[in-house]
Amino acid sequence: MKNLFVYGTLRHVPLLEAVLGKDVSDLQIASAQLADHEVFAVKDQDFPIIKAGDGHAEGLWLGALTETDVARLQFYEGGFAYDLVPITVQVAGESRPAEVFKSEAAWAPNGAWSLNSWVDRYGEWAVLGALEEMSYFGIRSRDDVDGMLPMIRARATSQVQARTKNLALSPGGMTRADVTDVALTRPYANYFTLDEYDLSFRRYDGANSDMVRRAVFVATDAVIVLPYDPVRDRVLLIEQFRPGPFARGDALPWQLEPIAGRIDANETAETTARREAMEEAGLTLDALHEVANCYASPGCTTEFYHIYLGISDLPDEVVGVSGLEHEAEDIRSFLYSFDELMEMTDTMQAVNAPLVLSALWLARHRDRLRTTA
Repeated sequence: MKNLFVYGTLRHVPLLEAVLGKDVSDLQIASAQLADHEVFAVKDQDFPIIKAGDGHAEGLWLGALTETDVARLQFYEGGFAYDLVPITVQVAGESRPAEVFKSEAAWAPNGAWSLNSWVDRYGEWAVLGALEEMSYFGIRSRDDVDGMLPMIRARATSQVQARTKNLALSPGGMTRADVTDVALTRPYANYFTLDEYDLSFRRYDGANSDMVRRAVFVATDAVIVLPYDPVRDRVLLIEQFRPGPFARGDALPWQLEPIAGRIDANETAETTARREAMEEAGLTLDALHEVANCYASPGCTTEFYHIYLGISDLPDEVVGVSGLEHEAEDIRSFLYSFDELMEMTDTMQAVNAPLVLSALWLARHRDRLRTTA
């Protein structure tokens, strides 16, 4: 059995429960302080570090942890290069032995760290990310999971979006609570995951369906933005190699489409739109207009689109080849007049669904955008 002192994000009880895979009511747990130490924020990171200092570090004392408990905590903290170090903490005025996760990594302290501020900004998606991360405990190596962390966190951010922003009309009145007996297996997990659900759902006659198995391709939320210059009345489109059409056997796997990208962990859709416009086309966007928030193919994938039209200055010299080299992007941009865009749409030469949707939205709102330009 071991006693641990946690001073950072694991003080957030829902996260601690996600990491340990158990309710805190099953633990020996108490508020504690570590003398001559302080907790600091880390520059450009979402977690804190503990350093020797003049004050005392607030935290939780976790007593009589099992070998499995400690192994799960080490698996989770292993992604941040922490090691366990013996210490003595104060619990209700009494000295108790414990160990704490410390790191020798060259992280720069960046002022005081606040648990409440962290929970407000990161808490919900951190818990969801930890649930997926810990699902690989005993199955995948720490190095494997480290490589998956950006997408794990992006998937968690998508789940938060699904809970907090949903304007869908559902006239049948069914909700998530009408899906029962849910069992999840994950036969594939890497950049994306493939999940298989065994479940039963409420039928319209009030009865529950038979148990069914449904496979779901788990992606993340994505942003699509069509740059439009209302003064010159033209749009910018990009072309790049796409593995989806290639795998389908399409003779033209280079696709003409709007700018697009996946929403990173704890990033807003608007931030993603502006970041991707700069990365893929070197563009600075002005006003963003919402076109649609919609699923790509709800029968088989979680992928969800936040589609925008972005006002931008599009002179002739804006076109070129862009993209991030470390992501093997090779993206070429092209300019099209509004009439050329509509001709492309009407003649079925536009085979990218968000492009067609954005073009039709622009056709409906073009006069207003040009009048106010």
